Amino acid sequence: MCIRQRTELLVVYSCSIQRRPLRKELEEEMAEVAADLSEDELEGTEDLRPPESDGTFQQVTNLLNIMDESAKLDTARAGLDMRKTLASVIITDKATSEPSMVMNALNRCLVPEISTQRKVNIYNILQEIIQQEGELEEQCVQRLVTIASKEMRELSEVEGYVKAEVASDTLVALSRNHFSLVMYELQHHLKPLNLSDELVIVTLAKLANGNVFEFMPYMGITLATVFTMLRLAEEAKMRQVICGAIETFCEAVQFYLKHLEDSVYPVMTEEQVAVKLFPMYSFFVTVWLRHPRPEVKVGVIKSLKPMLSLLLPNDDLREQVYDYIPLLLAEYQSGLEPFFITEVLRQILEASVTTNTPIPQMQLHPIFTELHAQVYSKGPALHQYNNQNLAETVQCFVALARSYPKQLMKFFFGQMETGKEATCVATLSLIKALVSANEPRMNIRTIGLAICVVKNSLFDTRSKVRVAVLRIISQLAQSGYQDRIKGWGLKYVSAQLTLSTYRLENHRENFYEKNLEEKMVHKVTMDTVRIVTSSVSGMTNEFWMRLLSHIMETGCVEALTPICISLTNLATRQLHNSDQEAGVAGKGKYVDLPAPQKLLAHLLVLMSSPYKGEGRGIAILNLLRTLSHSIVPTLADLWQQEIPLLVQYLEEHTEFTWNQTAWEDKLIQFLRNSLKQTRGTRWSLRLSKELNNLTKSFDSPSLEKGFLYRALGFTLAMGLEANKVELLLLELLYKTDYGNDFDREGVIQCFGLCAHGQVKTVLNVLQDFEERIQESEQTWQISAWQKDHPWRRETIKSALMVMYSCVSSYCHSQMLLAYVDKPITAKIIHHYSSSCQDISLKMAFMKSVVQVTTAIRNIKDLEDFQLALKPTLTGLIMVIIKAEPTDHLASPVRAMAMDALSHLSKLRPFYSSEESSELMEISILSVISLQPPGEDNESIKTLYTKALHYLEWLMESLLQRQLDPKGLQEMVHLLEKWILSEKEWEREKAMNLHVHLMEIYVRSVSVCIPLKLGQFGTLVGLIAPCTCDIHQRTRMASANVLSSLLDLHASQTCSSWGAAKEKELQKCKEDLLSMDEEKISCASSRIAKVVCMEFNCDEVVSLIQKLCENIGAMDLQHDKAAIIWIGTFLQMRVKELDDKVAEILGAILVHLPVVDYLEVRHLLIEGVLLLAHYHQEMVLTLLLRQPLPMQSHLTEVWLAVAENTPFAQSVLRGLMGRLQLQFTPRVQATSKADIWRLAAVDPLMVSLREGLGLLRGLSVGAPIPGPSLCRLCTTCLLIKKVDEAKLLGLFPDLVYTLLMQLSCSHRPKATSPVLKTWRLVHMGTLPEELNLQRVTIKSMQLLFERLHSEGLACALEEQSVWAQLESSTTFLEGVGLLARLCVQSEVGYRQRLLELVLRGLGSEVLSCRISCTAACVEFMSHPILYQEKMLRLAMLMLEKGAGQREDEALQVLSLRALGNMAIGAPWKVKQYRKLLLEQCLGSLRGAAGSRVTAEGMEALSKVLAQLREGDVGSAFKAISVQCRLFFDNESELLREKAFILFGKLAKVVWISRKHFFKEEVKRAWVPLLLHCRDPCSSTAQACVATMLQCVHFWGWKSLESPLGQSDTGTDDDKMTIFQTTMCSILTQKKPAVLYGFLQETMSYIKNNLSRIRIVACNLAGIIMKQLSAHYVKKLDLPALQSSLQELQLDSDPGVRRAALETLKVLDSCSWARLPALPKGAS
Repeated sequence: MCIRQRTELLVVYSCSIQRRPLRKELEEEMAEVAADLSEDELEGTEDLRPPESDGTFQQVTNLLNIMDESAKLDTARAGLDMRKTLASVIITDKATSEPSMVMNALNRCLVPEISTQRKVNIYNILQEIIQQEGELEEQCVQRLVTIASKEMRELSEVEGYVKAEVASDTLVALSRNHFSLVMYELQHHLKPLNLSDELVIVTLAKLANGNVFEFMPYMGITLATVFTMLRLAEEAKMRQVICGAIETFCEAVQFYLKHLEDSVYPVMTEEQVAVKLFPMYSFFVTVWLRHPRPEVKVGVIKSLKPMLSLLLPNDDLREQVYDYIPLLLAEYQSGLEPFFITEVLRQILEASVTTNTPIPQMQLHPIFTELHAQVYSKGPALHQYNNQNLAETVQCFVALARSYPKQLMKFFFGQMETGKEATCVATLSLIKALVSANEPRMNIRTIGLAICVVKNSLFDTRSKVRVAVLRIISQLAQSGYQDRIKGWGLKYVSAQLTLSTYRLENHRENFYEKNLEEKMVHKVTMDTVRIVTSSVSGMTNEFWMRLLSHIMETGCVEALTPICISLTNLATRQLHNSDQEAGVAGKGKYVDLPAPQKLLAHLLVLMSSPYKGEGRGIAILNLLRTLSHSIVPTLADLWQQEIPLLVQYLEEHTEFTWNQTAWEDKLIQFLRNSLKQTRGTRWSLRLSKELNNLTKSFDSPSLEKGFLYRALGFTLAMGLEANKVELLLLELLYKTDYGNDFDREGVIQCFGLCAHGQVKTVLNVLQDFEERIQESEQTWQISAWQKDHPWRRETIKSALMVMYSCVSSYCHSQMLLAYVDKPITAKIIHHYSSSCQDISLKMAFMKSVVQVTTAIRNIKDLEDFQLALKPTLTGLIMVIIKAEPTDHLASPVRAMAMDALSHLSKLRPFYSSEESSELMEISILSVISLQPPGEDNESIKTLYTKALHYLEWLMESLLQRQLDPKGLQEMVHLLEKWILSEKEWEREKAMNLHVHLMEIYVRSVSVCIPLKLGQFGTLVGLIAPCTCDIHQRTRMASANVLSSLLDLHASQTCSSWGAAKEKELQKCKEDLLSMDEEKISCASSRIAKVVCMEFNCDEVVSLIQKLCENIGAMDLQHDKAAIIWIGTFLQMRVKELDDKVAEILGAILVHLPVVDYLEVRHLLIEGVLLLAHYHQEMVLTLLLRQPLPMQSHLTEVWLAVAENTPFAQSVLRGLMGRLQLQFTPRVQATSKADIWRLAAVDPLMVSLREGLGLLRGLSVGAPIPGPSLCRLCTTCLLIKKVDEAKLLGLFPDLVYTLLMQLSCSHRPKATSPVLKTWRLVHMGTLPEELNLQRVTIKSMQLLFERLHSEGLACALEEQSVWAQLESSTTFLEGVGLLARLCVQSEVGYRQRLLELVLRGLGSEVLSCRISCTAACVEFMSHPILYQEKMLRLAMLMLEKGAGQREDEALQVLSLRALGNMAIGAPWKVKQYRKLLLEQCLGSLRGAAGSRVTAEGMEALSKVLAQLREGDVGSAFKAISVQCRLFFDNESELLREKAFILFGKLAKVVWISRKHFFKEEVKRAWVPLLLHCRDPCSSTAQACVATMLQCVHFWGWKSLESPLGQSDTGTDDDKMTIFQTTMCSILTQKKPAVLYGFLQETMSYIKNNLSRIRIVACNLAGIIMKQLSAHYVKKLDLPALQSSLQELQLDSDPGVRRAALETLKVLDSCSWARLPALPKGAS
């Protein structure tokens, strides 16, 4: 009994035991819950229920709570599921005694606040109560109807249709006994001109289907009301519902009308229903059928069929239905399945025929056209009913032909005139269907019109059209219209026969498709000929002669059978007609035959292959029997007796079971008997000449030509004139092509057969031939007259040798002794010795020697005979055996060959052991595959028995000299494929041979020679599954083989095999005699247990390997037996197989994919789990080393692991540990488990395997394809299948492990040396979706889905976290987003996840540190680190990351995380200010990258927002100085961050730093003024904001207003006003500062940014305008003018304009300066 069956029985047994205690437990629990309710709660609900039902209501509520708890906890557990079932049963049983109280309690429980599942449970219980109770209290029912109706009409998108449907089903259940109440409620919600709910209509349809007679009074009002809704139904789903309901209503009406007599009060007549349905039919066809949705169209079409069944019988409405036919025809073009439309049209057309109501003439042509298009057009692939549609279309045309034959044939004629092949073929196919319709109303005139259409296409040469016409002619003959095809039909068939035969015989190889079409035409022509000749009388002589010429001349094999049958039919009719015309007996037995001997010779040769051409042998024999009086009148009586026997033989056999030699013998005997009757006439000589002439008419090789030579030999042997026989033999020798093996063998056989009666004549002819070709030892010259065949010397020699040996075989034994030495044997030895001994000559010599040896063996008194050529004879006999067919016993050759070998083995010299083994192999192959013959076939049965007997005799005599373990193994190897054969007779014979040979071996071995290591297990593994064979004799033979093997093993190993075990084994053998499969399996299992302890570990491995290897070789029974043995050995010996686990598991996994049966795979997988239970690390490592993509059998193994929750959890932890080895410090192996675990991680551990010698069985150095990928795929599978409760405990570790794995895969260059070793392993081509990133992300997705946090899962999808993680460019952003969402979700795994991430900050793998730092960026912006008391550790780790210079990304993320501390824990910034300021300032100094510097300034901005001036300390000056250095940096990001940071400093400044910062503002003022117009908008905005923060440091309030005083004007205008105001104030109060600003501004006119150059020019102009005369004099005007003039060459036109304006201002300043010059200056 298998494990699954035992488990099921155990569950059923335990359930039956626990049912009653569990029910009692439920009742006690229900009482306790009721007692635990507080008095306040009871008082609060007293007014809601009557006092008498309090107990019932509370019990029902408690039971419903138990059902809900069972559903929530675990539906897969049998106990909880049983609790739910028992709770439902208790409520139902309670309703048996108190139905009203229980119903009221359940009604009260149906409150809106309860869950959907609870409502579904209540409705299901209510349905059970309604079914068992029948009629209930009306008030209770009324309340339930109201509640259910309301629930049914309240559809929720979240809940779906579950609640509504179960409420609908409850109403339907109530309607069986309370129909009026339910119907009143539904009709109340079915109002005219108001679109009702979907389920109201669906429920009405259910009521109509289940309560036909009760519903009929409401049918009229229901149909009328539904009709008013049709225009309101706009949604496709609603229209489908209405169509389905109308279909149900119509079917209910049809049922009602068929059983009208059963109705108590007939309500509606068929006419009334039709009147109400027709408006709806009209609306469906005209409006709804045009809907674009195909499902609506299908619903409408399907509803039309039952509607038409009610409308078409009405005479008034039928013609109105015809008006809508064009609309139906138009739907053929809409893409709808045409089968549904054709069904409706057929219904209308057949009704038209039945009621004799014609369809309007104007509609006929469209109907013809559309239906005709359905025949020749190929429907699209989405049409599933093309064949059904074609059948329906044909029936439509049959109906049309009955009513409108003239119009239809006119249409057909027009279609034929189009000339299109597809159209013509389709039209002809329809005409054939009309002819074969066998309709009584299909008159002769219709057939005549159809024939006129067919005649119009007789001259069409296209193959498909010709085939279609031929099929119509054939159908006309079959349907009784034979007179209609005489003349034109027969001429057409004859012409097609000639044309197709000619084209096939002269076909061109390059036109393959044309040849196929012509073959099809020829086949159809042959079928037509056979049908026509068997049904049409009065054939013309021209047709007869043409068929005779075909059978004599055609080379087309397929044509012979139908032509012979046709000739037989024609001859029979001609003879019958001639008898009637002559009126005299015997006069009419002759028909016209041009050449009787030629016809007989040709037919006789063709009969040698009777099954070719669809069984031409029987057809030819019947033809000969019919023509016997015309061929040879004297043989008529003989042929009438013998031909039926030949026909009977052919009918009893097939082409797969017949015997060629036996059949030819029968034909030769038939020929011999015929020749005896003609002896003394020249008829036999003419026949011989005709046979001789036919040698050129048949190809070589062929069966026909071989039989031709044989028949010629027998014919010549019976010749009485020796001189004429010699002439024919010489002629045959001269014209034979000896280079053709087949012709040569045929001539040789012909001479041998001729020697049977003319041995002296044959020897004289051979000698005369040798003399004529002038034989000599040096040269062989051929006479000049022979020019057709350039003979070779060896070819002549081989032919002459076999001719002489053949003469010895066929001549009488009395004459053999006179001729065997000379000339026969002497000539054979002479020709062979003087030849080159090539393959052909050796084959000829083999045949000659075998024949001569067989003749000699029949001679007595050969005791002193020494066969010198025995080795040559043996080799040739082996070739003969190999050539014999192995699937059937075709001849006694193999028995004769083994008999000859047996006799040769007794002759000197004896065979060696190698020669004996070779002979044994060939002999076994030739005999063991033969199927036992039937009891009635004595000849084959005799040959079969002899073959088996000779095989046993031969093998027993050959194997006496080969008795050692090697010989035994070779012997078993020869029998192995037959022991594993799917054919039971082959297994039985092989097993009997095995038993026979084991008995010989055990009996004959006198010296104890031990078997080789593993050989005993291999031998037992081969035989063990056969103990469960379906054949009883095979089972017993296998048990006997096992006994012999055990005896042999015990004698060689001195094992503990004793009498008790032998007795137990004997009992098992007795059980194997049973026919019960279970008993047989138990016996096999007991045998396995008995012999198990006789095996050592190596033998166990070899046994399991052999059992696995043979799984799938036979049937399920054998596979089960193999699994039984494997399971038994593993259970009993698993603990001892520590070093053999790899070999055993490898054998199972290799053969697991080819196991076809599911239960066998499951049992094998259980064996894997058993190994894993005791050797987990080894098994896990081996499974992880399997190649990807993961195959189905490996998936099944992991699924089985997942079902075992404790083991699955352990495996999952192990997988995480192996994955984490890639990004954790390397450990040294301290145990065998560590060795296996490391071996699965790093292929370089193979050397360790070799050194320790603990991992024997693995292929050292073999490539391991993608171990990380293997582990990830396995992890993904386990995540999907493992128990959720156990999975949640591993959630943070899994998330961390998968995230780190993903980080390593995205940054391969930064991985540790451990990971780099994987690049040394060659990986095969894997699917695109199977890579590390995708598998890892898929695993994480599954993990978060099983977390049951819908908000988190939705957020991950909506924010595209998985897509970001998959891309290497957005990976870190994805990590941060994932960390943010995990922190925001209120789950209990956050602390563990934080610990793992902080641990990862110290990883040796750079990519892991970067990923963990990216997560810390989000953690630091949340107070969770402070709350979990991990902030200090995080700060220290981030300090290291920010301080390192190896990786820029790590430094950037570390600085960002440090800055986010000001967001997550602002109150802790002051505590860690020194660390924060040092790291951030460090990023501003040195050669740090722009990203690092920008991140440092941003972090400083965040930190300064939480500090005061005193907290900053000495770092304030450094920050200010470093910040100003980046004002003019080329990087827009650095400029922006610098301005923001400077603004933050301005906010921090208080009294002590105010003077210092005021000077800093003065130094930064010009850059601030200029970068307010920065080309980067964000930088400009930051600069403006910073300048607003710093303007108050000037102490002039008038400067604060120009930038924000008005909302009008552009930003440039505001800035110009501000600059002008500032310059005017500085001119008055600090002109020296303004002068310095001008000097600094002029330095920016050469800035790299064109925008800054423009702003610098404008600002210089403004300052020059406000500059006092004193300072104007100090200006170096030429230098300024030169600088500005250089800008006139700038590429930017804005710069040129600004410089020009500034030049103008400078010129005005120059003119203002002129009065101050000396008067003498010019």
